[in-house]
Amino acid sequence: MSTRLPGAKYKRIFDRGRSVKGRLLVAWRLSSPDADRQAGVVVSKKSFHDAVDRNRAKRLLREAFRLLVKEGAMPANTEWIFIGRAALRGRQCADVMEEMKCLASRDSRPRH
Repeated sequence: MSTRLPGAKYKRIFDRGRSVKGRLLVAWRLSSPDADRQAGVVVSKKSFHDAVDRNRAKRLLREAFRLLVKEGAMPANTEWIFIGRAALRGRQCADVMEEMKCLASRDSRPRH
């Protein structure tokens, strides 16, 4: 099973999901009984001007999520969207994994 989130599910997660903000990234999550453990990644041109930097940030986010799923640290039946922040630049995979674990364990506040 792939850990990549299909493009058609992004809107649903942004509409119904909850966000949790961290230093390196913002995590949107949507839990439902039929959800797979998948993640999508968003990195903006505003935060990362060069395409090389944007692509590295996306690879870093995907790899950190893949490793966390492999070790069972991410909750089941949850779909994610990770939005990379500018502070992600120059970080290692272990830093991103630690941030993702922290955001996954945090209880998101209801939207108003």
